[in-house]
Amino acid sequence: MAHDALDPHFRTLIDEHAPVLQLGSGFQFTEGPIWHPSGRYLLFSDMPGDVRRRWDGTGGVREVLRPSHKGNGMTYDRDLNLIVCEHATSSVSRFRPDGTREVLTGHFEGRELNSPNDVCVSADGAIWFTDPTYGRMPGFGVERPVQLGFQGVYRLPPDHTPGDEPELVSERHMFTQPNGLCFSPDGRLLYVNDTVQTNIRVFEVGGGQLSGGRIFASGIVDAMRPGVPDGMKCDAEGNVWVTAPGGLWVYAPDGRLIGKVTIPELSANLAWGGDDWRTLFVCATHSVYAVKTKVGPRNEPYMRSDAGAPPKAASAQPSGLAIDPARTALLLQDLQNDVIMEGGAFAASGSPAHARAQNVVENARRLAAACRAKGIRVYHIWFVCEAGHPAMAQNCPLFEGLVGANALVRGTWGVQPAASLAPEADDIVIEKMTMSAWPSSRLERHLRGTGVDTIINCGAWTNMSVEHTARTAADLGFRVIVPEDCCSTMNADWHRASLEYAMSQVATVTSSAAVIREIGI
Repeated sequence: MAHDALDPHFRTLIDEHAPVLQLGSGFQFTEGPIWHPSGRYLLFSDMPGDVRRRWDGTGGVREVLRPSHKGNGMTYDRDLNLIVCEHATSSVSRFRPDGTREVLTGHFEGRELNSPNDVCVSADGAIWFTDPTYGRMPGFGVERPVQLGFQGVYRLPPDHTPGDEPELVSERHMFTQPNGLCFSPDGRLLYVNDTVQTNIRVFEVGGGQLSGGRIFASGIVDAMRPGVPDGMKCDAEGNVWVTAPGGLWVYAPDGRLIGKVTIPELSANLAWGGDDWRTLFVCATHSVYAVKTKVGPRNEPYMRSDAGAPPKAASAQPSGLAIDPARTALLLQDLQNDVIMEGGAFAASGSPAHARAQNVVENARRLAAACRAKGIRVYHIWFVCEAGHPAMAQNCPLFEGLVGANALVRGTWGVQPAASLAPEADDIVIEKMTMSAWPSSRLERHLRGTGVDTIINCGAWTNMSVEHTARTAADLGFRVIVPEDCCSTMNADWHRASLEYAMSQVATVTSSAAVIREIGI
């Protein structure tokens, strides 16, 4: 048996016999794997070799940068700039797509950072990184004395300027050697491991700060097998995958160790990639490996459909979306308490967590405000049932579940819109009792009567209400624009599948920022 299922749920994440393929070998010590979502290639670091390499399925492994300042952990931001932790310079640097390098930060309280090690980017664009001392040790960096008296976790806010000092977000002496870090799918938790303490802590994230710091997992050590907590990632279900003795150990969201993935060499870091985001790449000492999984990663900012889209110049003329406010309507569909809020009838589905990860309520609120300012009518489309659901069809599991949960009943809290999305003056409220907004409502007649031929289609759930509405709209002759960050569903996988496959054929998938820019706000 290649891998070890300690809990039956582990088998839903990876096949116990999934082969581990060696993609390349002969390196000194590999680290920092990251998959480029549009280029379809893997970057990885070789710290002692002071080189950065890439792998793809056609060209194999090749060198892309030497020297690399002994880079370690890497990720991308929303614009597909490469963010790199550099051991030799004690810096976090940004590499533009054209190769231009900028040092984002390298000092705290006027002294050099130890050696930034691993890095991730939150949904708001802030950069979070750990700062142990490994880059001041022989081989992995440049041997030299430390200037700080502690090892911590830091944050660069979204509006940082290159050269700014970062914010220290951990207690100064909580960690011995903080190393890997990752966010939960909804972004409300940050996991940080400590290589020396052999544990993982979990923090609550709020307002750019961390609180808590309880031990999530401990004793990540095995006297019979080499391996330590180092790289760490969270999957779409909230399970935490961390390098450990023998390969990777996988922890459920409640902290239970549910399985182990066997890797032939001591593992240092991991990242999902591939065309379907179901290939797990593992950097392990002298080699890079790949193994197929059944689950994908948490939806990182760089994985979104508009990642890397060039910003629109302020002086540029509107193009691409070509939105005429007089002929356009904004649809906010099913953004109701029972559907997307904790405490709602469908909370157990994962819908509230994905809505938070997408920041869907705030994005929709901001888009609605921009549309109103430009004269685009806002339509609130709500699923509303009478008490007892006397007219509710029960021809599918979704409708059966709605009736069984006594959901979306007129006059209840659950049927009300999420906070901050209440209708304003001149907005229109339309009720329905179907997934699609069209067949059970007066939406088409209202839009036809006001000369609308373009809809901006937002709401929950992406793969049901939003997708069904888009499909029918296309059949009816409407042009459909879908800002993906104003949509959410039960999980990131279903969201991405709907956008990249079904709706790509019937709608223009974009972002709320692109729509707002297009209409001139």
